[in-house]
Amino acid sequence: MDAKIFFGSKEVENGLWSERISPYSGNVVSRAPVCNEKDALKALEIANIAKLTCKASTLSQRCDWLLDVASTLEKRREDMAKSITDEVGKPITFAKIEVDRCIETIRLSAETMRTMHGETINSDAMASGKKSLAFFRRESVGVVVAITPFNFPLNLIAHKLAPALVAGNAVVLKPTPEAPLSAYKFAKIFIDSPYALKDALSVVYGDAEVGNALITSVIPRVISFTGSVAVGNIITKNAGIKKISLELGGNAATFIDKSADLVHAAKRCSLGAFINSGQVCISLQRIYVDENIYDEFSTLMAQESRKLVVGSPYDEETFMGPLIDDEAAKRAMNWVDSAIKEGARALLEPTCKGRMFYPCVMADVHDEMAIVCEEVFAPIVSLVKVKGFDEACKKMNNSPYGLQFSVFTNDLSLTKRAIDELDAGGVVINDMPTLRFDIQPYGGVKLSGVGREGPRFAIEEMTEIKSIVIA
Repeated sequence: MDAKIFFGSKEVENGLWSERISPYSGNVVSRAPVCNEKDALKALEIANIAKLTCKASTLSQRCDWLLDVASTLEKRREDMAKSITDEVGKPITFAKIEVDRCIETIRLSAETMRTMHGETINSDAMASGKKSLAFFRRESVGVVVAITPFNFPLNLIAHKLAPALVAGNAVVLKPTPEAPLSAYKFAKIFIDSPYALKDALSVVYGDAEVGNALITSVIPRVISFTGSVAVGNIITKNAGIKKISLELGGNAATFIDKSADLVHAAKRCSLGAFINSGQVCISLQRIYVDENIYDEFSTLMAQESRKLVVGSPYDEETFMGPLIDDEAAKRAMNWVDSAIKEGARALLEPTCKGRMFYPCVMADVHDEMAIVCEEVFAPIVSLVKVKGFDEACKKMNNSPYGLQFSVFTNDLSLTKRAIDELDAGGVVINDMPTLRFDIQPYGGVKLSGVGREGPRFAIEEMTEIKSIVIA
């Protein structure tokens, strides 16, 4: 099946195709149209006209639209999950979970928008004021550009489309080149819905040329991007005066306190480090362990990680499938080789078979090693011995990233300190920093981005406040 362009509600082929190769089998699993700057600008012009219809539509219709999409997606769960596995190699069990989360995100967006409202203002509260009817309300921004990555090719689209559309905006989506068919099938559900708003959603495909045309245009009011820091920097410099929401890189860390349940911590840390083969912005990369329990925890961590099943992503028992491409696998092995040369020790034999990179637990890692300084985006986790929370906190914060951190402890005072002192967009206690609930505000500080996702918070990003006074 081929993906197609959506110029608004019109489905189009242009005769130029790019092929997507499965990272597991090496076979062609999908094709997508090759788009250019002209296509991007055409989609924006259509959205610019459609924004008036979107703004004038009723909230009940937009909510019905999202709920109908969620119901249809529920019926197509198996097919959508297989598309994700085909295109990005995500194990089928986790692909199904992603579809389920996507359904929840869409429904939650509808429920959230129904209850969002403005407020009345006491305009006579100050001596300079006077009695009036003063209030504010939220209105759609007009046109939203959504650019999404490969690691969650469905749910991260939902986190942009659902809030934007239910808020009354028109959207132009540029999905990841690694999963065009998954995006196309998803967008088609929106467009084919009997509740759909005409031309409210367009889809174009491509890389830098298409992306640059979308972000530099004066038409969109909001750019919502999830991806690398490098591209986030380009967007920030080139977008001009518009609202920008950036969900960027991470270097997630945790601290294992001597009071923690070590068995529980090791189980959760192995999941947090290796789920989706480490290709998660909040994948656990750095584990700071109190020196009193370092050896014990290291042994437990290696034992738990060794249990994880690596294999065919189509097998329901598989925990880890392939990395996204050959370059990712090569880069991961270079990280490990470099750390070993600098004195680190691999608790599990570093193993890479093609794109299949097995769980890698590195011990005796120190701060100067690139493996803890940079985002590895691979199934590699590093153990660092520390004297206690003070040292761990300093090291965790000494990073250009700040997406999510966690602490494993049964010490209440330490819990309070961690919440106050860790410099990140999210702090998790007694679980992996990879934990994310789609209802929560999600985003980071420093190079990890600006703005927040999660339906309520994304809706706030994708609406404007209008202040009204009736004197």
